[in-house]
Amino acid sequence: MTETAGRLQELLPHPVRVEPEPDVTFTLTPNTKIHATSEDATAAAELLASILRPSTGFALPIEHTTADEGIVLTDGAPAETGQEGYLLDVTETRIVIRANFAAGHFNGVQTLRQLLPAEIEAETEQQVEWQIPGVSVLDHPRYHHRGAMLDVTRHFFTPDQVKRYLDQVAAFKINYFHLHLTDDQGWRLEIQSWPELTTIGGSTEVGGRTGKFFYTQDEYRDLVTYAQARGITVIPEFDMPGHTNAAQASYAELNGDGEKRPLYTGIDVGFSSLAINDDVTYRFVEDVIREIAAITPGPYLHIGGDEALTTSDEDYATFMSRVLPLVEKYGKTVIGWHEFVKTSENPEAIPQFWGTTTTDDNVAAAVKRGHKVIMSPGNRVYLDMKYDEDTELGLKWAGLVDVRDSYDWNPGAYLEGVTEEDVLGVEAPLWTETVKTSADVEHLAFPRLAVAAELGWAPAEVHDWTGFARRLGAQAPRWRVQGINFHPGKQVPWKD
Repeated sequence: MTETAGRLQELLPHPVRVEPEPDVTFTLTPNTKIHATSEDATAAAELLASILRPSTGFALPIEHTTADEGIVLTDGAPAETGQEGYLLDVTETRIVIRANFAAGHFNGVQTLRQLLPAEIEAETEQQVEWQIPGVSVLDHPRYHHRGAMLDVTRHFFTPDQVKRYLDQVAAFKINYFHLHLTDDQGWRLEIQSWPELTTIGGSTEVGGRTGKFFYTQDEYRDLVTYAQARGITVIPEFDMPGHTNAAQASYAELNGDGEKRPLYTGIDVGFSSLAINDDVTYRFVEDVIREIAAITPGPYLHIGGDEALTTSDEDYATFMSRVLPLVEKYGKTVIGWHEFVKTSENPEAIPQFWGTTTTDDNVAAAVKRGHKVIMSPGNRVYLDMKYDEDTELGLKWAGLVDVRDSYDWNPGAYLEGVTEEDVLGVEAPLWTETVKTSADVEHLAFPRLAVAAELGWAPAEVHDWTGFARRLGAQAPRWRVQGINFHPGKQVPWKD
């Protein structure tokens, strides 16, 4: 098997169907054009061009017509591809990506990217023969929700650092980016009606470093637009009623005793809570939801709800009974860490399971009412867990989570009472108590982010560690070209 044809055996996530065309090769040349025949295809065509131009040095103009040669993004995919699938055909003269919706075009582009040599990922021109193996790929995802979460509260990450991570997760068909924006250690997004949330609450992070550690609303809008151009929807999270010390340090009226809390730069959890029975709390919460909903085009808003350890069950239920309707009032569907779902009878509300057990009575009861679940078990896909005892970064409250631990579970049969049909998808959170730089993010996220992407996309019947480990190891040359600081653990046969 030639190196070019071998790339068909290295695709990640694994497609539904791959049919090689032996002895057929398409070669990208300086004369190649990209053709986008519909509005749905245009954004993906622009993304493809932005990926290919730096390393090839080719102009790759985008034309809004079809053609018998070059790269064509068009409609007409089989109905089974649904809203996110695609059909990719590579012949000697033409590459065609057929999809019936924009999401399918984005996903087809990421598969095409993996069919090119690893040097395609370079930011400077490379002297490479840009050959693509002949193939027909029919593909669509196992689950709709394939998410990555980045906590920017424990340690703050600049817009450029967030964009770097967005670029990296997009390559694996991640379609939701969950941005954890508030916690005890920091409030990271400007709220114009409550400006001291950022001037005070956005001034510190874990370890005590001080500065401007927040996004303006314009910076947030730019991140949302950047994500959209890669087929990704941003989900903002504002954690409540616990994990709120940064807000309570900013405004005295958010505390029952009328005293501001001191800023907090540690990593303990569970000590803070908004004043449940004060009307000002709900004016504050509504203002936050209103402002964020107005600048978030995606359908979801995440309200946290976890580890409210100083809030009684009665007060917690009272809080949620007033807050959940506010999310709906401003046109968003609520997501929360799974604890909150015990307070909601609305089947549209989505619990995100983060536990380390395989049983949870509240989640099991919720799915009986019709709720869908996002699976994020801490001992499987929390990217901030240490790989092993020798891992310098990360925590281990959920255990040590090496690559195979992240892979060896079935999202559709993991939690008792939650079936395949009850699962909306898989999301891999990355909390940043110990994470300060992009290199730190990458060391914990890669390769386990790619594992989560495989579980969210690939058909259940291809689940096999040996084959997956080989495909995962084949990503190493690309990650090296990209400068990704991945963890080269011994469980994976990394390709030179």
